[in-house]
Amino acid sequence: MTGSVVDEQPHRAQVRRWRRYLAEERAEAAVYTQLAARREGEEREILLALANAEGRHAAHWERLLGDQVGRQRPPSLRSRLLISLARRFGSVFVLALAQRAEGRSEYAGDDHATPAMAADERIHEEVVRSLAMRGRARMSGTFRAAVFGMNDGLVSNLALVLGIGASGVGTTAVLVAGVAGLLAGALSMGAGEYVSVRSQRELLEASTPSPQAHAAVGDLDVNANELALVYRARGMSAEDAQARAEERLATYNPTVPPRRVAPHSLEEIGSAWHAALSSFAFFASGAIIPVLPYLFGLTGLTAVALASGMVGVALVVTGAAVGVLSGASPTRRALRQLAIGWGAAGVTYLLGLAFGTTVA
Repeated sequence: MTGSVVDEQPHRAQVRRWRRYLAEERAEAAVYTQLAARREGEEREILLALANAEGRHAAHWERLLGDQVGRQRPPSLRSRLLISLARRFGSVFVLALAQRAEGRSEYAGDDHATPAMAADERIHEEVVRSLAMRGRARMSGTFRAAVFGMNDGLVSNLALVLGIGASGVGTTAVLVAGVAGLLAGALSMGAGEYVSVRSQRELLEASTPSPQAHAAVGDLDVNANELALVYRARGMSAEDAQARAEERLATYNPTVPPRRVAPHSLEEIGSAWHAALSSFAFFASGAIIPVLPYLFGLTGLTAVALASGMVGVALVVTGAAVGVLSGASPTRRALRQLAIGWGAAGVTYLLGLAFGTTVA
């Protein structure tokens, strides 16, 4: 930043833009401060460091504005919502939103922002992504089961209800089919998730080092050093494995039990029971939506339109939530979810119409 750029009188458009930048930097600092208040240890220090960095950026725009800073401008609605969420929740969902906010920085194309500021924003996105990654790992197993269960319940039961209804049967038959599909699908999803996650955990636990091997280390032949084979089997070169085995034998203490560390993937898979219950509950909550119009006595195209509309809203919400938590565009994910769900239900509805015509 040259002195001439700072000293020259800015025009109105620049002043408005700088005031907007200033408001957003103050808002981002507030978000990280609020998130830090709900954290401890290293995460708290990292978030406070991010808040300090945003404060430095805000000071830069204050210097440029000089006596034209004016009254404190409110940040964008998105930033105000983010501050409110950070104050109340401080969850991975807020970190994902903050990650997207950092990725929208305009500094790279603004001559009045220093190169260091533009670089800071790009690095901040990676810092927040890494913090959010920890939360994503902790919730990924249960969240996957919940999203998959909700989406499957919405789409499968909408397709079932529309397909049965289009065939020309009565409202009672449609309602019975919908409730049966809800119960059968929820139980099947819950049982399937439990078996799947439990099997994954058992496979990973089988790869965790055995405590019994620790007890055998003291009796190993130092010259033969079978321990080196263990490290070679884990991917070390012969030289590195020999050095590691000799170090391990030299520092071996039989009175200190080994720390049994589970594979990191276990955390990402999650609990089998949590996955099963999440899948059951979310499938049932999604599957009940297309049944509601028939439950309240609606029939024909009115019931079809209302069921499709309600399911469409739910698909958009779940798709947007997945987009936000994955750090991607929520709009694109929402539209993709909607297209897949409505497409599957539409095909089934057409097949039901064809089947009803054939039977008639």
